[in-house]
Amino acid sequence: MAGTIRIRVRLFAIQRELVGARELTLELPAGATIDDAWATLIAVHPALAPGRASVRFARNTDYAATDTPLADGDELAIIPPVSGGSDAAAADPAAGAAGDAESDDGPIAGIVEIREDPFDAALLAELATRLATPADGAVVAFLGVTRESPGTPAPGQEAEAARHAGRAVVALEYEVHPVMALKVMAEIADEIEARFGVTRLALVHRSGIVPLGAASIAIVACAPHRDDAFAAARYAIDETKARAPIWKAERFADGHVWIGEPAREGPAL
Repeated sequence: MAGTIRIRVRLFAIQRELVGARELTLELPAGATIDDAWATLIAVHPALAPGRASVRFARNTDYAATDTPLADGDELAIIPPVSGGSDAAAADPAAGAAGDAESDDGPIAGIVEIREDPFDAALLAELATRLATPADGAVVAFLGVTRESPGTPAPGQEAEAARHAGRAVVALEYEVHPVMALKVMAEIADEIEARFGVTRLALVHRSGIVPLGAASIAIVACAPHRDDAFAAARYAIDETKARAPIWKAERFADGHVWIGEPAREGPAL
């Protein structure tokens, strides 16, 4: 097969820092795969090579296997370890600020958002008011906030984490692939409906810097029965942390450490 293709490569978090750029353009032979693109990328930027076991790939905002063919104009996102990491077995892999889904009879059925602006516990009440109906006997709300104790460093960040051992975290910094993150969060909401029958769900995540004690994620699940609402809220936080392309750096007085584990490409079994 003759000819060449040009693709846009997007880099995030650890990979972005190693290369010193958020985007690159690669020229590849027609018929090239994601694996071919990675080989070309590390030939130019060998510092990326040690991270191969920890990265995942997304073609045009969908997680994709390395043998996936690429086409001219494709976007290839290099997905380093995400904020929560993979903590369960996965099924086969499968920009904006907000997405609201309307139910057939009018009320908002689901909310997924990435927000740059700060929010606090008052958002939980606001979301509950928007979502809850007289049919709901349970409203479960969850707020994730920045704590001072550090988490598990992402692969390759162990030495930097050791340098900050014993120090308190002063803030978190979230980096997001916004279009893909909203897409994954919407998929999680669909899975919650299929698994637990819960349609009235809000999932809101911060981007940018989140100081100590401030909120980074808000979840509200409304359902007729409490077991379903609790299960929906737990599934929403666990799957978002494991799958959404959202990266978390713990900031210290004199540096930062990226946190997390390799992204899980599909829902937990």
